[in-house]
Amino acid sequence: MNLTVVREMRSFLRIRGSWKLFAIMLAYGCAQGILKPMNAIYLSNHVGLDKLQVSILVSISLLTDMTVTLGTGYLSDRVKHKRTLMMVASILCIIGLVWYLRADSFWTALGAMIVATSPAGVIMGQLFSVARQHFTMEAREIAEIALVWLRAMMSFGFFVGLLLGAQLFTAVSFAGVLYGNLTFYAVIFLLLLGYKERTSDYHPAPKSAVPFQWLAIIGLLVLLCGDAIRGLYFPLVVDSLFHNPALVSRLWSLQAIFELVWMTVAGYAAARYGTLRIIKIAAVFGLFVYAVYALHPTLPWLFAMQPIHSFYVSVLYSVGMAYVQRMFLNRTGFGSSLYLFLSQTASLIGYLVPNLVPGYSPHIFLVPAALVLVALTIFWFLARRNSNYHVSAQVNEAT
Repeated sequence: MNLTVVREMRSFLRIRGSWKLFAIMLAYGCAQGILKPMNAIYLSNHVGLDKLQVSILVSISLLTDMTVTLGTGYLSDRVKHKRTLMMVASILCIIGLVWYLRADSFWTALGAMIVATSPAGVIMGQLFSVARQHFTMEAREIAEIALVWLRAMMSFGFFVGLLLGAQLFTAVSFAGVLYGNLTFYAVIFLLLLGYKERTSDYHPAPKSAVPFQWLAIIGLLVLLCGDAIRGLYFPLVVDSLFHNPALVSRLWSLQAIFELVWMTVAGYAAARYGTLRIIKIAAVFGLFVYAVYALHPTLPWLFAMQPIHSFYVSVLYSVGMAYVQRMFLNRTGFGSSLYLFLSQTASLIGYLVPNLVPGYSPHIFLVPAALVLVALTIFWFLARRNSNYHVSAQVNEAT
């Protein structure tokens, strides 16, 4: 396996233009990492919103984001130059962040967040679509693992963004965080300006295709719901327990460091042992982490859980995303945007459900633990059904 990794990495480094795709994904990860852990705290502490208002605001902006992402993904396969869509999206994000700097109420924060975050989904969805075409045309034999490495670059960017966000928050306050976020969207625009998109002679590799399965989509959606709850409420719970916003960035950065390794391991493991099997193993890890968060949230345990949760997230957002993309190899724009749409739908559901739990209690994490159990049941049923189908097919061939 080590020789295979080295050989494929050498092949990857020889792909023309790949460094620009990786630089764009790095900048995108930095933009997300700078703002995401601090956003809910900013809305709560600086704008003065309560938990319900934060949930409503994020949910409304997510509804807009979902509509824009899926709509753009559906139409983008008819657009020859997807790069233009990403460039327009990055400009809109910059405009929204300038407005967000002046937010002082629920309504101004809502308007600014819609403009600043809704186009971001277009950048990520279309970047994966463009990258799949690019890697398949330039190095078909390593296209799938190259996409996993591209997703890992986002994790590295997220890690860098977390560190920058914590430093900017400490040195300049939240305004520095927003200006840093704005800067990276400007970098994305400039990189896209110099990127030459591959738009002709794209033919997907048939062996990469997988059949569309609704149960698999639902199972992934349930897992993503649990992770969305963790994404929003983990910073708020940690801040409530320890009264240190910068601590959130340090915890999150530890997770992001391990993602760089886990995503490569997960990609090769899925190719060797099967995608759904690896997803189920990762879900068991996630269940353990959520149980610790809910029942024993001391600081040493929170740090100890980050590498374990990192494996779960790495599988969910690399192997899971690639699995959904492979269901739609002839519609790369829609396939890439669909997984992001699932993530956004999960975020919408995940943000609203925990309002049943008062305050910012660690017991909120019992909700994602229950969701992981539901997803494991779905995947167990799916595996049984697929096994019975293969047995029936073999019997029919024998007769």
